[in-house]
Amino acid sequence: MANAKMVLDKDYRIAEVDPRLYGSFIEHLGRAVYGGIYEPGHPSADDQGFRTDVLELVRELKVPIVRYPGGNMVSAYNWEDGIGPRDERPRRLELAWRTIETNQMGTNEFADWARKAGTEVMMAINLGTRGIDAARNLLEYCNHPGGTYWSDLRRQHGYAEPHAIKTWCLGNEMDGPWQVGQKTPDEYGRIARETAKAMRLVDPDIKLVSCGSSNSSMPSFPEWEATTLDHTYDEVDYLSLHQYFGNHANDSQNYLAFTMELDRFVDTVIATCDYIKAKKRSRKTMMLSFDEWNVWYHSTDADRKLEPWTEAPPQLEDVYNFEDALLVGGILISFLRRADRIKMACMAQLVNVIAPIMTENGGEAWKQTIYYPYAHASVFGRGVSLQPLITSPKLDTQDFTDVPWLESATVYNEEEATVTVFALNRHLSETLTLDAHLGGFADYGIVEHVVLENQDLKAVNTAGNATVTPHNRGRSELTEGHLQAQLNPASWNVIRLRRQGAGGAQ
Repeated sequence: MANAKMVLDKDYRIAEVDPRLYGSFIEHLGRAVYGGIYEPGHPSADDQGFRTDVLELVRELKVPIVRYPGGNMVSAYNWEDGIGPRDERPRRLELAWRTIETNQMGTNEFADWARKAGTEVMMAINLGTRGIDAARNLLEYCNHPGGTYWSDLRRQHGYAEPHAIKTWCLGNEMDGPWQVGQKTPDEYGRIARETAKAMRLVDPDIKLVSCGSSNSSMPSFPEWEATTLDHTYDEVDYLSLHQYFGNHANDSQNYLAFTMELDRFVDTVIATCDYIKAKKRSRKTMMLSFDEWNVWYHSTDADRKLEPWTEAPPQLEDVYNFEDALLVGGILISFLRRADRIKMACMAQLVNVIAPIMTENGGEAWKQTIYYPYAHASVFGRGVSLQPLITSPKLDTQDFTDVPWLESATVYNEEEATVTVFALNRHLSETLTLDAHLGGFADYGIVEHVVLENQDLKAVNTAGNATVTPHNRGRSELTEGHLQAQLNPASWNVIRLRRQGAGGAQ
């Protein structure tokens, strides 16, 4: 049995974890909206047509913020189509995914859904086919109290109080040739800067996200970041990152090492941001919004066979397996270990479309395998991310060398007197013993050791058949701040500690 060591102290602080690190995404794509969060004829639908079975699963995740309405879709979207009486809303060709958009769900309805889900809205604006005017009007409609054209129109639509949406994305993936209204770096930088200036005149309290590269493989990465930030640095609060992963080669050990590629991506973006900070002699540090991330590759072949111009087809409906859940856990660990710079992140997406929650039209809703590490991190990963000093055995894979068996992050919640150790043993066949010295936590005890494991890396969950679920029979001991834990091969582990005598939910 191999051994890994970890030294941790409550004073080794990376940063406070921003709860928005556990955000998600709903785009008008496939069945994310229609058949996902909104299905008026469903047995569980409430008086607004929202599926309450889905709402319950979203609340369980404690999702703090949800990006809306896109995504690629937003770059040719007229937000005015989704307000006012439903029977007067136009049916449109949705160009990004080549479907029919009925506009039965729009800005006001999504704001209502978000309130019911206990989450905030991260609103994206169209900088593909539109620009400054549409953006400022949408912001006025959403956030201004009244007495103007657009705010009074919202009131006429039945919403006397502003939606008070505070986080806004300045377009989506504007470097991508697939994007309607693709921009060069200078074109995007200028329109984003001028739009940001106008929006802040409407509401000075908003937070703005500038588009980064669509992914780390773009030929213009990271020059896109450097050029666009040269324009936008003084006007925005966050730079976006997007990245998806897939086991295309069916090499599971190599697949679980993709977090190393993710770490390099984040480090490069941070270095680029800091270069522009130095160039501008700025005192502001640019924070990151990783507002699209997930596994995405299972549905690729099926999506090629879909007929265009249909309503809410089953697009991007990846059925996730156990190894996907392990990688998602590793990604969340990576985010926690960069909590000093990554302040927001959105798992893309939330329901049906590359999502932790799946539904049947008229039928059940259930948890995919990736639901569990996402839920564990969101529920238990609130507090201060601590800096672990880790010594781990390593392995080599097809694309990576010196891959640690152990990936781990720890979150300390002083107010609740809890410590949560997230640990991934990415070795497929070897058990790992974790020997951890937790400085300052001598009076803590183990609440539970949750494990997600399965003998079949390709095991999936389906309606009525939850093959991959966590258990709390993990083997660990804590004595006077010395933690010993057994991490089974290919396992996701959540070891929860609490100060002895402290109250709170178990």
